[in-house]
Amino acid sequence: MKTLLAAVCLAVCAAPLALAESKIELDAKVQEARTQFAKHTSAGAELAAKAHGVLVFPSVIKAGFGVGGEYGEGALQVGGKTVGYYNIAAASIGLQLGAQARSEIILFMTAEALRKFRDSEGWKAGVDGSVALATLGAGGSIDTDTAKKPIIGFIFSGKGLMYNLTFEGSKITKIDK
Repeated sequence: MKTLLAAVCLAVCAAPLALAESKIELDAKVQEARTQFAKHTSAGAELAAKAHGVLVFPSVIKAGFGVGGEYGEGALQVGGKTVGYYNIAAASIGLQLGAQARSEIILFMTAEALRKFRDSEGWKAGVDGSVALATLGAGGSIDTDTAKKPIIGFIFSGKGLMYNLTFEGSKITKIDK
């Protein structure tokens, strides 16, 4: 049991080091995540095309054994070009065991929401801005109310969009690359 706990703690603590990639590597992974996102939801891709900014975390690793954490690095794109690099981190307590990786995309649908995000020193989901988690309805469309929100989030894996997850409590911080 102690060995498993040590392994999980090492995985959570070492995640930032393991994900420390060059700009070129991260930019390539961001583009691949956007391609996969478009394959999973054309409605999401249409919203992304209308967004003022698209924040992409191609690989967010979550691990835990009772106490858990998650970490990922990504890029903010405006007009299809990268304008900054960010990390996302969160901690959690509760019934959890194991590790998983997923991709997360946050769309800033208004200029005001994007400005507030970019002007922040450290942006916390649910505190500095509410992220409406997108779900797909019949025919692959996104709920009309969600599509009208200023900030829309998507969480997905290789199998498609993931539900019953949240951005709440995640802290996003600008990093130098």
